[in-house]
Amino acid sequence: MLLPFSRRWHWGALGVAMFLLMLGIGLWRRNHAQDIPQEIPLAPSLPQDPFIQVYFNQAQSARYVEPYRQQERFGDDLEAVIIEAIASAQSSVDVAVQELQLPRVAQALRDKQESGVRVRVILENQYSTPLSQLTSQQVGQMDERDRADYQEFLYFADMDGDRRVTAAEIAERDALAILQAARIPVIDDTADGSKGSDLMHHKFVVIDQTRIIIGSANFTLSGTHGDFGSLSSLGNANHLLSIQNAELARIFTQEFEQMWGDGPGGLDNSLFGLQKPYLPAKTVAIAPNSIVTVQFSPSSASRYTWEDSVNGLIGRTLDRASSSIDLALFVFSDQPLSDKLERRHQANVQIRALIDSGFVYRDYSEALDMLGTALASDRCVYEENNRPWRVPLTSVGIPQMPDGDVLHHKFGVVDQRLVITGSQNWSKAANHSNDENLLVIENETVAAHFHREFDRLYSDANLGIPPWLQEKVGDRQQQCGL
Repeated sequence: MLLPFSRRWHWGALGVAMFLLMLGIGLWRRNHAQDIPQEIPLAPSLPQDPFIQVYFNQAQSARYVEPYRQQERFGDDLEAVIIEAIASAQSSVDVAVQELQLPRVAQALRDKQESGVRVRVILENQYSTPLSQLTSQQVGQMDERDRADYQEFLYFADMDGDRRVTAAEIAERDALAILQAARIPVIDDTADGSKGSDLMHHKFVVIDQTRIIIGSANFTLSGTHGDFGSLSSLGNANHLLSIQNAELARIFTQEFEQMWGDGPGGLDNSLFGLQKPYLPAKTVAIAPNSIVTVQFSPSSASRYTWEDSVNGLIGRTLDRASSSIDLALFVFSDQPLSDKLERRHQANVQIRALIDSGFVYRDYSEALDMLGTALASDRCVYEENNRPWRVPLTSVGIPQMPDGDVLHHKFGVVDQRLVITGSQNWSKAANHSNDENLLVIENETVAAHFHREFDRLYSDANLGIPPWLQEKVGDRQQQCGL
């Protein structure tokens, strides 16, 4: 079978130019595998906790040659972390992740199933069809982001550069096609008979019901290594944790089993989103100096209080701060959390916050509250219950990121000893609609890794209100008569 690009994509002059550019980049990479000047030293390694290891794909304390662009770069190889965990499995591998597009991960899952290990995969329904099997109509209905991802897949899968994707190339590069060929059971969040929950947004793997791989990273090129078509891309800033603890793993297995039901082709007994029963936060002692609290979203806003929700758990953790709070967030749009932070600020807790540039200055962003300003929407209304801080912060802004990469972390560090992490964005949608997880980790060794990652991002960040935003606020007030 041949999958010609012309069948899937409208080429024209721009498409041909992009193809030639990609081909040139590929040839350049083959001759420039060593891209980090050797005189740039690594940052010193930090000690890892024996039960909770932490990895960052943009860390300055490690180097690796990523396997697809053959480019040496700073960072931890998050794909290798996932593959190593899968390879260690003796009895079972359960994967719940929004997107899985890394072919080497799919190959590792195939190899484990062939060895007799039980393998199960749950995906978000928007990303559960092999990319090589999408129809022209499906591609045409994609938004700009997904269409760009699809185009990148075509370049990625066209391993010999002949502008056609063969069956052999699909078998090598289309992760979901690899799972399909191996007959690995896969479901998505339509397995309950619905059109799908808002988002199946988890990013976790449970190995042998004793070990968890968890964090902010989707299992994609952009979520780990970087965009295939960009030399400068280091991947969206992400992290993974490897946690060895049977009690915690059983809690995640319970979450997985609720979503799995009886698996593919069976009854509509899978539970996603608000169909899942509410569970309060659970605390597990990993070791005497290491405690983990876990909770899953969503929770019904009409049946449970905000304090009972996952964002409520975040709020209670922020309330414990006595000296410092550092935040690295993709999205921050939950008003009660902003109000909690303002009270900590009034109690002389030092707060620093970095938020992705795609969300930080939107009218619903709580970064605006922290900066002491407000932006009316294009409908001339302010966010409900909006409360700009009376004493604004100057330590809020955006990190400098490689072109095309985003700040995808969802973590906070409290007093350099508590870490808030997981898949949950700090938003109302994550709290009340999506399948999400959140961990609060009390462990100074683990917190040191997150604190250093934050300091790296903060060191050259753009802080405060940019002039263009101040101008936009004024223009919107004038237009709306506010």
